[in-house]
Amino acid sequence: MTTVVQAILNGVMTGMLIAIPAIGLTAIFAVLRYVNFAIAAYATVGAFAAWYVNTHFGFGVLPSAITAFVAGGAVGLFAEEVALAKLRPSGALAVAIASIAVNLIIENAIRFTFGNDLQGFDTPLARDWRFADLRIGPQQLQTALIALAIMAAVFAFLRFTRFGKAMRAVADNADLGKLMGMDPRRIAMVTVALGAGLAGVGGVLLGLDTAIDPMTGSRLLLSIFAAAVLGGLGSIPGAVLGAVMIGIGEELAVLVLPATYRSAVGFATILLILSLRPAGLLGERSA
Repeated sequence: MTTVVQAILNGVMTGMLIAIPAIGLTAIFAVLRYVNFAIAAYATVGAFAAWYVNTHFGFGVLPSAITAFVAGGAVGLFAEEVALAKLRPSGALAVAIASIAVNLIIENAIRFTFGNDLQGFDTPLARDWRFADLRIGPQQLQTALIALAIMAAVFAFLRFTRFGKAMRAVADNADLGKLMGMDPRRIAMVTVALGAGLAGVGGVLLGLDTAIDPMTGSRLLLSIFAAAVLGGLGSIPGAVLGAVMIGIGEELAVLVLPATYRSAVGFATILLILSLRPAGLLGERSA
């Protein structure tokens, strides 16, 4: 029983970290109506930007996370303006496929710049805390608290700020928002920067517990996408719920399956949800 509880605890912690890039993915989908698979590359960009300032300039976790947000957002906005935005008239599928190409280009650029070796953050080592036969790492708890703070900030921004309300309005009806004096293009660009920046932060938070390499984002992509689909593409609360459920599911799966089959949880989740409820748990049903 302790093993199961430990797996659930680990799953919740991991899910909270997956939720950050999943929010970015679903926010971009809500406003622009396409799945941006380059979110994986933005996570890797953020992870390497944070690693660089951490190991070369001694930045702590929080300043490194801020650097990751800026780097991920800047690269995401650049990719959107240079490549993806021009393809929007061709439809969501064309843009989604192009985002895969963007992901590969950025991933290989990072590989060319930093090499293929694993890179580790320069953070203090600390013993796990133990209570009731359960254990949790101080670094794990710190990153989970940062993730919680980021989620709270995103929810507050969308609910209470004028620009956040405009983003929600454009996501609901871009044409009506334009008639009300909103600038859908400006809102779209800010959404891309925000979503890509969140992916960058997610990359560094998930990399702090282990190590990073140019494939860091690609390894996370399935879990991120599965979380967004499970919660309902376009629903930010759904992305959080889906991420936690995916995190718990992956950890519990390891108890009964070899670790190599862990990614199968994401595939199975996507298949099941798309079969039973295509809109996701918190997504709107089609009329």
